[in-house]
Amino acid sequence: MAITSANQLELLQTAEAVAREKMIDPVLVIEAMEESLARAAKSRYGSEMDIQVTIDRKTGRARFTRVRTVVADEDLENYQAEMTVEQAKQYMADPKVGDEFVEEVPPVEMGRIAAQSAKQVILQKVREAERDRQFEEFKDRVGTIINGQVKREEYGNVIVDVGSGEAILRRNEKIGREAYRPNDRIRCYIKDVRREVRGPQIFLSRTDPQFMAELFKMEVPEIYDNIIEIKAVARDPGSRAKIAVISYDSSIDPVGACVGMRGSRVQAVVNELQGEKIDIIPWSEDVPTFLVNALQPAEVSKVVFDEEAERIEVVVPDEQLSLAIGRRGQNVRLASQLTGLDIDIMTEAEESERRQKEFEERTKLFMDTLDLDEFFAQLLVSEGFTSLEEVAYVDQDELLVIDGVDDSTAAELQARARDFIEAKAKAALAHARELGVEDSLIEFEGLTPQMVEALAEDGVKTLEDFATCADWELAGGWTTVNGERVKDDGLLEKYDMSLDEAQHLIMTARVSLGWVDPADLVADSAEADEEADETDEEAEA
Repeated sequence: MAITSANQLELLQTAEAVAREKMIDPVLVIEAMEESLARAAKSRYGSEMDIQVTIDRKTGRARFTRVRTVVADEDLENYQAEMTVEQAKQYMADPKVGDEFVEEVPPVEMGRIAAQSAKQVILQKVREAERDRQFEEFKDRVGTIINGQVKREEYGNVIVDVGSGEAILRRNEKIGREAYRPNDRIRCYIKDVRREVRGPQIFLSRTDPQFMAELFKMEVPEIYDNIIEIKAVARDPGSRAKIAVISYDSSIDPVGACVGMRGSRVQAVVNELQGEKIDIIPWSEDVPTFLVNALQPAEVSKVVFDEEAERIEVVVPDEQLSLAIGRRGQNVRLASQLTGLDIDIMTEAEESERRQKEFEERTKLFMDTLDLDEFFAQLLVSEGFTSLEEVAYVDQDELLVIDGVDDSTAAELQARARDFIEAKAKAALAHARELGVEDSLIEFEGLTPQMVEALAEDGVKTLEDFATCADWELAGGWTTVNGERVKDDGLLEKYDMSLDEAQHLIMTARVSLGWVDPADLVADSAEADEEADETDEEAEA
């Protein structure tokens, strides 16, 4: 692409040819040419000069100009590109600081080296423009399906020609048993597009759950038209998948629509995913109901949902256990991904054994602490009493419904329970003081003596220590490690301390210590309320 001044129209012809080949704006090529000619001119006239080149878009004539800027006397540094107000009076009528004086200079005839340098500048600019065009083209296509052609395979990664660029299907984004040869047609999901030094990188996937969702959108018109919505997807790529759907038209069955006549729609998706078996289940806002559907084809006898811990216990008949768990735990794992909950599966026999064990433990608790015989303790447990606090502070009428319990017996039961609780509290307080707990923590409202004792045993002995704790350290929580949720035990979790309660106590301690301004808390709370209201309004809209 050697550029000379011999043929001015050659510049425009070259720019149009390059732009057409690279599918970029010809203006960008011409601007690159202008920059390369300006560099060549600077090498001739001097690098300190401000030489600018403009190419006429119609004739192709290159006009070389020298620009000098008017500056204050004390700011004059570059005599070739700047001049003072006094000097500018030779060329301008009424010069002011900041004005520019432009004069045309003779064009430069480029030699071989200058022409090669100009060519490199143009090629670099064209490459940058091409990369920008690719990035702009594909950045808005993230989350969609694209058809391409396999070009080659490098270290297990497949390089795919997507028309105006190349994309990469990484080894871990391929369905296990798939193999590709050059020129094979391939359909992928655009997972990410990144702007990098070497150009835009387009990352494809065939294992992403949303790839299957997009395939269903292509096969099921009701999904495309938003009559049916895909609420959740879980996949074990190449083996099995579950997809939860809901219909916003009562006359349309979401599962039937996705399956299609004689299974034609779902079969098209299965074929694309190399025979991956797909369970289509109806979505429900009721979590236990949704889980029962998600565990199909297994039958569920009972569901116990712990909303705070985001865990759910499922009881199945003994003969359904292996079906509910699935091969290598696949069925329960996919159901867990679909619902976003940790699922514990047990048989009816195991649940019965656990309930019996809990019954015996509570019976023994009442026998030991309230000095009751086994029969009477069992009566309390059967009526739903699970702790001494319930017995001590419940309305007396609730005790009177138990057979054989009159006013005096109920009063005696509550007196014994309160005496035991008070004695235990005194012992806990004494032990806490022995461990060196300060009065500031003992007297802090919201903490029982047993809680103070538990904190002291873990080294939390002052109100300052308590204020530095995190809410999950007190109430416990869950951490995701390598894709699995791991339980974090809290110091006060055994006292049924929730995360909200823990957060409130910690913030109260920080306010009392002067670490936090109460006004800031009010402002944060108002901000959170406003955001919640906006979210609700958006959801309603």
